[in-house]
Amino acid sequence: MNFILASGSPRRKELMEMLGVKNLRILPAKGEEDPPKGAGPRELVTALAAAKAEEVAAAAGEDDVVVAADTIVWFDGRPFGKPHSREEAAAMLRSLSGNTHHVYTGVAVLRGGVERLACECTAVHFRDIPEDEIRRYIETGEPMDKAGAYGAQGLGALFVRGIEGDFFNVMGLPLCRLDAMLKEQGVGLL
Repeated sequence: MNFILASGSPRRKELMEMLGVKNLRILPAKGEEDPPKGAGPRELVTALAAAKAEEVAAAAGEDDVVVAADTIVWFDGRPFGKPHSREEAAAMLRSLSGNTHHVYTGVAVLRGGVERLACECTAVHFRDIPEDEIRRYIETGEPMDKAGAYGAQGLGALFVRGIEGDFFNVMGLPLCRLDAMLKEQGVGLL
């Protein structure tokens, strides 16, 4: 049995390795992320995670376990994905500054044709972020490949004054939820 992580995220890979997952293969989904129109945050990330898992499962063996995830930051009724420019990153951080937002991660676990889907939500409270700190943070490059333009496991932690829920969800893979899903598929990590 192999674990196949359908993601190119270095953070998700690190988390799987932290759990001691053996026989880990990284096989990022290549398909276009085509979110369902008008979907709320839970439906959005769950649908995208399922699409990634199903795409990668075509290359998996019968006993392999495919794990896929999709994470977004949700604030003020809209998703904040990965910024496409420094200007977009700055606009996201200005919006999040001094406010509470939610991080949603959809997770799909597929094994032997049986798929489990779940979604985790974590509330993240940001302190007020002065404009010069936003500028300096963007200059580090850290925000450019992260949903919501920040990494809570990096320098972005300086903006987080509190978290309600699963911290690892904010990093892109809710580990407690993943463990429960794997157990449903007959796979234990402990």
